[in-house]
Amino acid sequence: MTMDFLTGLIRIILIFSVIMGLVAYMTLMERRFLGFFQLRLGPNRVGPGGLLQPIADGIKLFFKEDMTVSHANRFWFLLAPAIALVSVLACFAVVPASASIVVADMPVAVLYLLAFSSTGTYGILLAGWSSNNKYSLLGGLRAAAQMISYEIPLALSIVGVLIIAGSMSLVEIVKAQEGLWFIVKQPLGFVLFLICISAETNRTPFDLLECENELVAGYQTEYSSMKFGLFYMAEYAHILLASCLVSLFFLGGWNGPLLPAPLWLLIKVFFVFALFIWVRATFPRIRYDQLMSFSWKVLLPLAFLNLMATAVLTVYLA
Repeated sequence: MTMDFLTGLIRIILIFSVIMGLVAYMTLMERRFLGFFQLRLGPNRVGPGGLLQPIADGIKLFFKEDMTVSHANRFWFLLAPAIALVSVLACFAVVPASASIVVADMPVAVLYLLAFSSTGTYGILLAGWSSNNKYSLLGGLRAAAQMISYEIPLALSIVGVLIIAGSMSLVEIVKAQEGLWFIVKQPLGFVLFLICISAETNRTPFDLLECENELVAGYQTEYSSMKFGLFYMAEYAHILLASCLVSLFFLGGWNGPLLPAPLWLLIKVFFVFALFIWVRATFPRIRYDQLMSFSWKVLLPLAFLNLMATAVLTVYLA
C-alpha cells in the first residue's frame, strides 16, 4: 500500500510539474505569436530568444506588493483565486497523455470534467462579488451567465462522441479513434465544441468578463501580486485543458505513426492552442447581447440537431 501510494504521488507530482511548465511557456508562445501577427517582435530580451521571460514574469508577480482592498470581503477575496486554479488543475487528473500515462482513468471521466471545470466560474463570481467593486461584480455576473449559456451546447456537442465511442472514459474515447478520428465523423460537433470551449475559457471574441473598455479589468480589477498571478495561471491552465480535450475528443489523441504517444498529443495540443491565438489576433470582441443570443439561438439548436442526427445514424447503421 505504501509503495502504491508513493508511486501515485510521484506520478501526480511529475504530471502536474509538466502541466505548470507548459502553462508558463504558453504565455510566452502567445505573446510571440501575437507579436508575429501584429508585425512586432514580442518578448525577446530575457534569456536567449526570450525563453526566460515566463520565469521573470513569475518572479515579478511574486515580489510585487500584495494588497487587499479595505472594502473587500477578505475571506472570499483570498479564496477565489485558489478556487479558480484548483478547479482546473483537478481536471487534469483524468486527462491521459497516453494509454498508461494518466493519474486516474475513470469510467465517468467526462462527467468529472464537466463538473470540475464548471466550478472555476465560482472562483470568478466570488472574486467579482467579494471585491465590492461594481466593475468587478459585473465581470463576475457575466461569467455566471456565460457559463450557464455555453455549458449546455458544450455538453451536447460531445454527446455524439460518447454515443459513437460507447464510453465516458477518455482513454476508451481515444482508442475508438484508432481507425478514423472523430473530427471526420462529428464535424459539426467539432465546430460547436471549439466555439463553446473558447467561450468557456473566456478567449477572444468571448472575453466579456475582463472587457477593459467597459469593466477596467473585470473581476480581476482589485487583485495584485500572486493573487492576480493565480488567476492568470488558471486562465492559461484552462486553455491548455481545452486544447487537450479538443485533441482527445476529435483529433485522435495520442494516435499517430512513428512518434511516441505523448509527443503526438503534445503536437496536436500545440496546433489547437495556435488556433486559439490566431482567433484572438483576428476577431474583434463581440457585444454581450450578441454573445448570449449566439448561444441560445444558434449553438443550442445546432447542438440538438447534431445529437439527433448522430443518434439516428448510429441506430440505423448498427
